[in-house]
Amino acid sequence: MSEPDQDRLDEIVARAQRERVQREQGYREKALKLFPWVCGRCGRAFDRHNVHELTVHHIDHDHDNNPEDGSNWELLCLYCHDNEHQREIGPATGPERPRKRGKAPAPQATHNPFAGLQDMLKGDSEE
Repeated sequence: MSEPDQDRLDEIVARAQRERVQREQGYREKALKLFPWVCGRCGRAFDRHNVHELTVHHIDHDHDNNPEDGSNWELLCLYCHDNEHQREIGPATGPERPRKRGKAPAPQATHNPFAGLQDMLKGDSEE
């Protein structure tokens, strides 16, 4: 098997990154024109000095779903946007959240790393 052409791979990655930035700039600019510069969660207001801290969140988490009317976007501050995505990946043992459109809920964890620990500790104290 031949070695991949590293220069070609580097160019593919660089092009993908440039296209992503262009795509983001497109919907970000549209969202900033459509909506007031206020975080949709905490209500923090933004102005031209700190608007870089206001992000566009895709409600359905599909970054390719960018309707012109902005119906899949909401403006969130950096902190609320990060919190939203943390809730999405959330703890494996947390309560099951409602399904997103067309997506099955993530399976709940069943492994317990501490199973049998109490018996093992009792065994050590008896010796």
